[in-house]
Amino acid sequence: MSLSASFVSGSHKRTLSSLLAGRVLKRPKQDDGQQLQEAAIQLLDQHQDLRSLFREVGNPDIFRCQREEQRPAGVSSGTSGSMLACELRRQAARLGVPVPVLSVKMVLERLKQITEDSEMLTSSQRVQLGVLMESSRDLLSQEALCPKLLWQEYKRGQRLPSLEVVYDLHFYSVLSLKYLIESDEDVRSWLVPQLKALCGWMPPDEGDEETKQVQQRVLTTVAGVLVGAGFDLSRDGAAADRKISLLCCSVLDDMIFWVLDVVETVRSAGTGAELWIRIFDALLCGVSASADALQRFFTHSLTQILTYKPQLTVSDAITLQNEWTFAKVNPSLTLLFRKMSFGGGSGYHASSKKSLVFLLKFLSDLVPFEPPQYLKVHILHPPFVPVKHRSLLMEYVSLAKTRLADLKESLEDMGLYEDISAAGASVQPQCQAAQDVAKAVSLFESTGRIPATVMEASIFRRPYFLTRFLLALLKPRVLPVKPDARMSFIEALRKADKIPGVQYSSYVEACLTHRQRSKSEVCLDTNDDPLEVLKIQLQEFTELVVDGNDGEMSAQLSRISHTLSIIFPGSPDELIGQTVIRLNTDSVFAELHGKVVNMILRSFCQWLLKASQTNPPNKQSPWASRFVCMLLGNKQLLSSFIQRLWDLFHHQGPSLSAAHLLGLAAFMVHLYASPSPLVQLPSPIPSQPAPLGEALSLALVCNTSTNMLFCVRLCVAAVCYGICIGESLPRQQQQEFIPSSLYKKLLYLIPRLMPEARRAPADGCMTDRPEEELISLWSNITDSATTWRKTARHLWRHGTFQQLEETPQYQLCFLEWLDHELRVQRGEDALSDAQRQEYQRWACLERYLARPEGRGGCGGDVKKLCSQLLGAVMDQQSSDLSLEKPCRTGVAGTGTCLPDILSRLQELVYEMEVANLSGSRADLSDFLFDAVSQRCSSMATSSSLSIGAELGLQRALLTWNRVLLVLPAALFIKVKPEGGRMTLDCNKLIEHVNQHQREVCSPAGFLSFHITAHFLKGLLCASVRCGHPGEEVSRVWSQMSVRCPLLLVSTARWWQHLSPLLLSLWRRLHDGASPPEQLQLLTDSQHWACRLEEGRVLQTPPAAALLLAASLHRAWRGCEGNRLSFSAALSSLRPERDAKNRQVLVFLLFLCVNDYLSALLYPQERSHEKAGGFCAELLTVLAESADWLLIFRSNEHSVYQSVTMVTSDERARLMPLAFCSLLPQQSAELLQTLVRGPGFLHAAILCYLSVLQLWLDGHIPTPTTPLSKEQAMVRTVLHLKRAMKTNTITLYRQAEPPQILSHTKQFLLSLISQTSPAGLASSQLRQLESQCADLDPELAAALSVNLEPHSLSPEMDFL
Repeated sequence: MSLSASFVSGSHKRTLSSLLAGRVLKRPKQDDGQQLQEAAIQLLDQHQDLRSLFREVGNPDIFRCQREEQRPAGVSSGTSGSMLACELRRQAARLGVPVPVLSVKMVLERLKQITEDSEMLTSSQRVQLGVLMESSRDLLSQEALCPKLLWQEYKRGQRLPSLEVVYDLHFYSVLSLKYLIESDEDVRSWLVPQLKALCGWMPPDEGDEETKQVQQRVLTTVAGVLVGAGFDLSRDGAAADRKISLLCCSVLDDMIFWVLDVVETVRSAGTGAELWIRIFDALLCGVSASADALQRFFTHSLTQILTYKPQLTVSDAITLQNEWTFAKVNPSLTLLFRKMSFGGGSGYHASSKKSLVFLLKFLSDLVPFEPPQYLKVHILHPPFVPVKHRSLLMEYVSLAKTRLADLKESLEDMGLYEDISAAGASVQPQCQAAQDVAKAVSLFESTGRIPATVMEASIFRRPYFLTRFLLALLKPRVLPVKPDARMSFIEALRKADKIPGVQYSSYVEACLTHRQRSKSEVCLDTNDDPLEVLKIQLQEFTELVVDGNDGEMSAQLSRISHTLSIIFPGSPDELIGQTVIRLNTDSVFAELHGKVVNMILRSFCQWLLKASQTNPPNKQSPWASRFVCMLLGNKQLLSSFIQRLWDLFHHQGPSLSAAHLLGLAAFMVHLYASPSPLVQLPSPIPSQPAPLGEALSLALVCNTSTNMLFCVRLCVAAVCYGICIGESLPRQQQQEFIPSSLYKKLLYLIPRLMPEARRAPADGCMTDRPEEELISLWSNITDSATTWRKTARHLWRHGTFQQLEETPQYQLCFLEWLDHELRVQRGEDALSDAQRQEYQRWACLERYLARPEGRGGCGGDVKKLCSQLLGAVMDQQSSDLSLEKPCRTGVAGTGTCLPDILSRLQELVYEMEVANLSGSRADLSDFLFDAVSQRCSSMATSSSLSIGAELGLQRALLTWNRVLLVLPAALFIKVKPEGGRMTLDCNKLIEHVNQHQREVCSPAGFLSFHITAHFLKGLLCASVRCGHPGEEVSRVWSQMSVRCPLLLVSTARWWQHLSPLLLSLWRRLHDGASPPEQLQLLTDSQHWACRLEEGRVLQTPPAAALLLAASLHRAWRGCEGNRLSFSAALSSLRPERDAKNRQVLVFLLFLCVNDYLSALLYPQERSHEKAGGFCAELLTVLAESADWLLIFRSNEHSVYQSVTMVTSDERARLMPLAFCSLLPQQSAELLQTLVRGPGFLHAAILCYLSVLQLWLDGHIPTPTTPLSKEQAMVRTVLHLKRAMKTNTITLYRQAEPPQILSHTKQFLLSLISQTSPAGLASSQLRQLESQCADLDPELAAALSVNLEPHSLSPEMDFL
């Protein structure tokens, strides 16, 4: 009997003490704590009177000793709390329940006795509650009370928690309000109603001031906590904090809306609403929220009040302004009507879209009533608006400008810093522009930033900015050697893309002209050779790399930029960030451009070597970054650089010296770190434009030993340079100088070329002296005597290099590693076959298998590893290999590493099968088929694939077939227990064949011999695990004719070659046992078909009709044109008497029509005449039956429907084309017999409409090999001769679809005219008329005129 039952039964024969005493030896185990706590709660719930419970176990009421009036004098609260906790622990131990559970139950029982469901407590109740809260706090300090459990149990016993109890829990620090808000998901559902109820509560005695004060205190405290949690922005902004903030805001908004609704209803605030309004004043003195939080709360509340259920538009209010009485309005409201500038990013409307919309709507409504000068002020000094809401401001500016245009007021006459309030004559526009420039330069000099007014003018006052301000700013002058404030201001505007490139170039040219007139340092007359001028300028810049200051460097870069703009007169005014440069690897350099690019690259390498002689990169001046940024300003020049670097990396890389490599590596780093355009790579490469640094890294291929060596040297130099130049920068900025694409190539190449790097880096790779480590690293890279292996080893162990791999963008994931490895040419690899296998096994099993998925690994999941290997192998055929050298397939040993990766996949699958890592072979089978199905489904997302996507899907499946054949055959057949024995499950195999394999069959309708043999070997091998293998094989195979007809038909086709292999395998597996019944039926069916072809009729084997048809089809294909004997054999089957024979012949007709369709689509096949003739023979035999029509209507349910799964969906859609092509070729006698068959006209018209729809949709492929003129003439002569002999309308196989449709339509029109109205059912006629109405109205009219049972028309009544 359970403990709870003992309480419910009310039996008094045994006390609780005796029950507990009897269970002393059955104490719960340590891990049964949760069950113990649940049992304790159940015990206490069912025994509501705790005092009786304590008396029953022989103890008095322990809580009574804690009453304030019974506490002994001189005993502190902490001491009494300790005594209470000790007593509780003793009682809990006696009862066998946890202490927190007992204390919570005791507190709640006492709380229920005190409160008695009252809204507000009386004075005596309040005193008792205070004593209880103090005791609870003492228990909490003694860890004898669980606040979370206390709240859960209290809330469960209350419909709505009492706010005064909640306040006391908060006041005595037992359970804070903030904790309740954060932890109670239903807090809003009970807090808002309780707040409203408490606001509206009135004490029974009007003079009860104490209760009113408590009421005020409770509301103020709750409101203060809500304001503090909802509007305090000092938190870290975590998602949980934002959720709590929104919750508190919603509670406060509910109270505000409640007050507003009350005011609207009764036209005056009620008592409850007034009490809540007074809380606003009380909050000013509260301590639960900061001053900023209060400010934000009041601003938010004011916005909610002003925008709640508006009744007047602002324009209406302005119209009625003579009736305004501001004395009756709260002073804070008048702030909304001040005209000024409107604050910055700290203003409330800047962070609140609702307030911003209200402000701009208010200003828009004022536009018709404001004077022009105020509109100009608003336009020139608009409110601060975040970027994402800029469109709202632009709408207002457009409206204000339209109003100014109506008033014939010009905004462009005003300067940027014009004092509108000043009196006196207006300043001329030219003088005002000069004053604006002087003021802007002065502000820039003092702040170091472009003034906001200038930035806004470049956007909102662009005509004034371009035609007046820039004209005054870019006044030609002799530039000082050291840039002054004006030069710095111009440079800042240029970098911000505020000065058009043409205008800036003209300014530079004019300034140089002024310098030429004053000094003759460098002659830049038009007679000078620009190449010589550039050479001198680059030589002068060499001296500035080490000792030059910023001013000299900037001036020299301006001169170089000007000269380059003359040599490369592109479009420098285009925004670099919006430019896409198209790389054309086949184009030829202009001679001058090639010389300039080579000169610049050579100079850059020399500058780097000279600068590195004295300082590492982080101690050098920013000459390199400034120079590269200057180059990026000219699109034509940059395009030449990209093309030259691509050519160097892709073709001339191994011939570059160490100095060239270091210089080019540094150049790439600065290209990567600078804002640069996107690059559109040549067409064979993926079409998405790539960033400049990523695009150039694609030229660094790793497919041969030579390319690997060059790539690793360049990448080592680039990453070392990036680490050195960014060493003193923060982590995020440091990564801007380390190209992730080059870093990943090192993660691939260093372990591949250096086996010692495959071991984990030493623990001491992090040094306490980073400066010395940096100098050592840079010394390695610049020392010509140091080998690349030593530098790579040093870099590999460097702390910064190791830390970068923790960043996601620098992690080389397993799929990226596979992509690199599959591009390697085995014959030109740096590793031998054995070394490559060792490296690949290390990468798969040691590096990526155990690595977490978040770091690009497989998380220890062998299945995931195999899945990614399989996906990479299937993608390899369609991946882009255009960057690698062509594979010389004629040379032995060459080719990609695909065989090696297949070997790794094979090893892993064997390991899973042997070690049973996947749980069972069935799981492994499902995993492989699901992986392939998922891959194919992702490639075929729609029913109508493009040609490219369809070819890609076919390539992927053919690659999968290659993988399939190297895996164990038994792996693809599941063996599972069922009904007490092991059974074979081929569901996944059948699904795979039906969904995917049938789409890539060649020839159509037949699996290849190897795939068929592999599946059948798997079936036989898997049967070994069954108790009755022969029965299981027969059971599974007997379902194939319906569930997987493609495998059955393919087996029948290849059985002559399959039978020795499979029967030998069966005898080896089962000690010479006889083959299963279904395998024997395959042999019998083949024997029967061969004898029938020879004219000898044997008893039909008890096999499936489809198997018999497939056997006949194989025999017919091998009969070498013995047409007469085969025709006689077909007639002997007597389909009119035997339903099974009729099914065999219909299935056989389908297979022959499929051959005929192949001949139509692929004229190079020579089986057209043979297939067409045999179809005619079959139609002659089946002419009296309508079953043969069903193979052309695959959507109708019949016994022949499964045969549509033999061919692809495309072939099934093209079956009506074969019908329309075959039918007119038959003799007149046969046609007369066929058209008399039931359903012929209906089926013929549907086939015609299907072909017409396919032709209109462009889904009928054209023959792949058209005939020459001579072949066409010969074919036409033979066609005419046959037509004369047989008196038939014939089509030769190269007839185009329009010709086939035309002949078929004429045939149908003739047939319709000879058919009586009873030839079609009314429903069939309605269906055909509906479909013909849109596709062929002429045919629809013929159906209506000839087959519609019309009544006599009125004109014919006289007859």
